[in-house]
Amino acid sequence: MTAPLRILMTGGGTGGHVYPAIAIADAIQALEPAAELVFAGTKDRLEWGAVPAAGYPIRPITVQGLQRRLTAKNLLFPLRAVQGLAQSWRLVQEVQPAVGVGTGGYVSGPVLLAASLQGVPIVVQEQNAYAGLTNRLLGRRAARVHVAFPEAMGAFPVGACMLSGNPTRAALADVDADAARAHFGLPAHARVLLVLGGSLGSKALNEAIEALHPALLQQDDLHIVWQAGRRYSDALQDRVPSHPRLHLRPYIDQMPYAYAAADLAVCRAGALTCSELMVTGTPALLVPSPNVTADHQTRNAQSMASAGAAILLPEANLQAYLLEQVEALLANDSLRQQMAEAAFATARPKAAQHIAEDVVALARRSPALKS
Repeated sequence: MTAPLRILMTGGGTGGHVYPAIAIADAIQALEPAAELVFAGTKDRLEWGAVPAAGYPIRPITVQGLQRRLTAKNLLFPLRAVQGLAQSWRLVQEVQPAVGVGTGGYVSGPVLLAASLQGVPIVVQEQNAYAGLTNRLLGRRAARVHVAFPEAMGAFPVGACMLSGNPTRAALADVDADAARAHFGLPAHARVLLVLGGSLGSKALNEAIEALHPALLQQDDLHIVWQAGRRYSDALQDRVPSHPRLHLRPYIDQMPYAYAAADLAVCRAGALTCSELMVTGTPALLVPSPNVTADHQTRNAQSMASAGAAILLPEANLQAYLLEQVEALLANDSLRQQMAEAAFATARPKAAQHIAEDVVALARRSPALKS
């Protein structure tokens, strides 16, 4: 007799860590409907709401990142680290998982370390072209490391590393462009510029679009779908005059429609965004945020640009060159088609399924399944 297949999932802090973990969990559940999946996360971050909303239980772990600047918060780091590891140790003993799976973020560190120290095989998934510190350290103990960009493979042991792509939501595939445009109230034959700064928004992108949108809208057939972000939307609504071809929103909750409607996207270069652009074949002008650890968004953008799937525009050049770049790309149907084809060629739409299959295979060989 074998015990139920139990998987301990962890990954938190941002959507780039949380949503890939949920996508992998969904794929595991599709393969093994009787599998028991338990998440570990922090109460004050995105995972605490997103994971239960996806239908999975989540257990609290106390964790604090080490700040890269001098701050009093770092004085609490050793205490929080010990506390988080102790909580993780008890959680592993309680759940008795066959495999531990981590998608990055500070919470992955203590949870997967506790699992590994207790003999549980661990699987690490790295979303970015430049691997994060937590994943680099965990990768040395991992049974398998799945990476999304080939540039990240050098950070991990050769025998354990696989290029699998980033798990993305299944709803991104096969969206009808006409239905997508109808969702936003866009004419079927209009040209559409999609501007994305993330759920909270990007100050730099918003300032550039605020300054340049009157010039862009001089093109009579151009519509701008602009996700300004919840942090900036109210102020922008007050400052930016309404226009029938300017669609300013705080947040877009139907991203499959947004990508399907767009002729060109202007956006940051977070790992999840890049993967969604590739899966949907959306030509993109990428403006990496310079305010992220190890400048990893620039590495992501460089990877896509080298594949011919995107154009990289540094934030320092945003105001000076955005208008010129957008107008040139929108006027060049052939180049955008080449970019879309390059994006599709680079995409790995079955990443979640492949990672799930690997996790299930590891779990079936685990001693934890024996009663």
